[in-house]
Amino acid sequence: MEAGGNTVPSIVVYVTVPNKEAGKKLAESIVREKLAACVNRVPGIESVYQWEGEVQTDSEELLIIKTRQSLLEALTEHVKANHEYDVPEVIALPILGGSVQYLEWIKNSTRD
Repeated sequence: MEAGGNTVPSIVVYVTVPNKEAGKKLAESIVREKLAACVNRVPGIESVYQWEGEVQTDSEELLIIKTRQSLLEALTEHVKANHEYDVPEVIALPILGGSVQYLEWIKNSTRD
């Protein structure tokens, strides 16, 4: 990370959704609730996974969510409450460095 700045520990969270409409709705609600500063929607991914003893393949959209580490629990609960999957993917990765100005923007664009 660049030296200085007023940042907080931040994360990137991956969430998959079944289609564009679900992605738009969930992304907008996450940002509206200030659970994240930004959600990138990546269309056209194909997921291959094991479900109920069978290998499944589905087209999905990937949400890449930038937020504070301290909001992970609230974000996870929001996703679970607003997602149609029985077991929605919510995977968090730490942001180890980057532009201090961007990391400050994440802090200033999310709730405490």
